[in-house]
Amino acid sequence: MTSIFHIADGQAWHQAVTAGRYIHESLDTEGFIHLSSRDQVVATTAKYYSEAVGLVLLEVDPATIDADLRWEQSTNGELFPHLYSDLPLSSVVTVHRWDKSAQRTFS
Repeated sequence: MTSIFHIADGQAWHQAVTAGRYIHESLDTEGFIHLSSRDQVVATTAKYYSEAVGLVLLEVDPATIDADLRWEQSTNGELFPHLYSDLPLSSVVTVHRWDKSAQRTFS
């Protein structure tokens, strides 16, 4: 399995587990949920979440997603996975604590 990842607010993830589904606000505003490959996670965090606290890193098995998952080019030309539906909770194989120390040791 080659995992993909989603950086999430810990409180939002907790609410999703309680509700039984995870829908990120970007699904409404952009039409998809942003995900990253293993090699993209640390740079994505640095660029968009450098001041955020209380994050978790959702490790996702893309083979278990029946919905529309596409690898699409970003503005810098890099390919990122985008999920055009809610993220099935059953597709999340691990929830990692995600703070500055975790980011330094993530590989």
